[in-house]
Amino acid sequence: MTAVCGRTGIVSWTAGLVLLFAAHAIAATQDTNSPQGPASETQQETPSLKRLSIEELARISVVSASRHTEPVTDAAAAITVITGDAIRRSGVRTLPDALRLALGVSVSRDGFAWAISARGFNASTTNKMVVMIDGRSIYTPLFSGVFWDAQDLLLADIDRIEVIRGAGGTLWGANAVNGVINIITKLATDTEGLLVQAGGGSELGIVGARYGGRAGKDGAFRVYGKARRFDALPFANGNPSEAPLVGQQAGVRLDLGPASTTSITLQGDGYHTTFGVPSTSDGRANGGNALMRVRHTYQSGSQVQLQVYYDDTFRSIPSQYAERRRTADSELQFRFSAGARQDIVSGLGITATHDRVTPTPTFSFDPLSRTTTLLNAFVQDEIDLVPGRLAAILGSKFEHNSYTGFEIQPTGRLRWTPAKSHLVWGGVSRAVRMPSRFDTDLRFTAGTPILVISGNSDFRSETALVTEAGYRTWAVPKLAFGITAFGSVYDQLRSQEPSAPAGLPIVLGNKHNGRVSGLEVGAHYEPSASWQLFGGYTRLFERFDFDADSRDPTGGSLEHNDPAHQVLVRSYSDLPRGFSFDAVARWVSALPRPAVPAYGELTLRVAHPVGDHMEVELIGDNLLHDRHLELVQVGPPHEVTRSVYVRLSWRSR
Repeated sequence: MTAVCGRTGIVSWTAGLVLLFAAHAIAATQDTNSPQGPASETQQETPSLKRLSIEELARISVVSASRHTEPVTDAAAAITVITGDAIRRSGVRTLPDALRLALGVSVSRDGFAWAISARGFNASTTNKMVVMIDGRSIYTPLFSGVFWDAQDLLLADIDRIEVIRGAGGTLWGANAVNGVINIITKLATDTEGLLVQAGGGSELGIVGARYGGRAGKDGAFRVYGKARRFDALPFANGNPSEAPLVGQQAGVRLDLGPASTTSITLQGDGYHTTFGVPSTSDGRANGGNALMRVRHTYQSGSQVQLQVYYDDTFRSIPSQYAERRRTADSELQFRFSAGARQDIVSGLGITATHDRVTPTPTFSFDPLSRTTTLLNAFVQDEIDLVPGRLAAILGSKFEHNSYTGFEIQPTGRLRWTPAKSHLVWGGVSRAVRMPSRFDTDLRFTAGTPILVISGNSDFRSETALVTEAGYRTWAVPKLAFGITAFGSVYDQLRSQEPSAPAGLPIVLGNKHNGRVSGLEVGAHYEPSASWQLFGGYTRLFERFDFDADSRDPTGGSLEHNDPAHQVLVRSYSDLPRGFSFDAVARWVSALPRPAVPAYGELTLRVAHPVGDHMEVELIGDNLLHDRHLELVQVGPPHEVTRSVYVRLSWRSR
């Protein structure tokens, strides 16, 4: 095993940065006034760095922090926006890879399983993040997490990914304990014409196409299709790897009406994926979804929005389980003013989900089929205490679920603008992670007649009290800076309690508790009109204990295994003669239990337009080492390997 650890990882990561800055020094010696051909259509669709300054990035609108559009600099939350341009220029090939670009987000991979979280609790069954694609939740109530191997998009269609670190339960409900990830795709009006992409390399191949056009006077549509293949990663013990991941996906989107009055969005996707699973035959996931959103804006500025969606999924892991799930969700949201100083957002909704699980000799769920409902209502009031300077944000979510009944998730926040281009904010919030089928209904026998692990019908919601404060400024020319400090107290976390006197079965309980605090620092610097740098550092402190009567033998190792330090540097530069040179460097400290050594890695991308319609990209990923370890689950772990990838993109306009 060649995983990188300790001093070796730091030295290698530093060496990568030296190479990066050396390349820029060489580029700086070139004649920046050298003749260049006309800008290609590829460059015109995505603004170049010369046209997207720090001031323009500061004005990017977000919706996840307040459920209404506001500049990212006004959000009283720890938020990172990953733009579509950053995704393209970082050489990203999957949604989990895109989330590696966000400050404070821990992303680790073991084979075709990804563990993704913020502010701790990263594990193979991460369950404290709400993840959405265009407002449609993609987490599964089976274990309150996300099956990332089945989630895919044509990455060129992503407008931005909004990542909120910290409690978001007041607006987004149960399971938004440590954060919210909102993946937002482009309007159909922004994707007219034909796009064809094809790429391949040492471990993967991807092809995709999209076509968009007008639909009447105020409408537009797009259709897309994509196919992908990822080779299986090697096992750390040298054993042969399993079968590759092979997937196909297609979808459509229709946007009608002007956004200033009444707009309608209709969209849907269908997918099929097969993937290798250690010690068994291939796994399979397929499904489809359909969403409708209608928004009306009144002349007064008030808004009403109705969103409904339906999601049908199937997932099968031989020798473990097979699950068919159907979910229907509807939500009505209002935004209005109460006087000159109050901006109110409120809403109510219902989610109903029905599943049927096929048992195996190893896993089963009792009952095999279950229908659950989640009723919710929320209100949040933003009050200008001192107009333009000081605002208070008060709100709460009220939910009733089929497991624990009534739950409340309040928040109180302050936003202070002491001077132009400076923002100070702080808040206290309560969030809950409600039980899942895994917590209450699981029956695990390990292929024996004896029940080894059992769910608990009395499992309670996990709770968190989150305090956070932040400061951001963009007052210095060409520099934006932000810092956030947070502390969270968790209660009733999942534990594994042996039954007396024999010790089996182990029953899932709520006797695990924790305190997590930390610091997140991010900066964006523009050394020149053609070069931008993003940097971030995260420090995490964790302390966990158990109730006095707990007999959990695991020490909580299956619930959290997090790095104490993370460092991220992103560099995007436009070079002479139409070239662009981009890099992403990251360093992740060691994981404690199960132990994973520290590692540093580097991704490089070189791109150049060919003619007026095509772009050619050469991408090298995980360049510092042949292979490294990121995550250890149950069973032999996989190692992430170095890869080289070529991508061609052709646009008709």
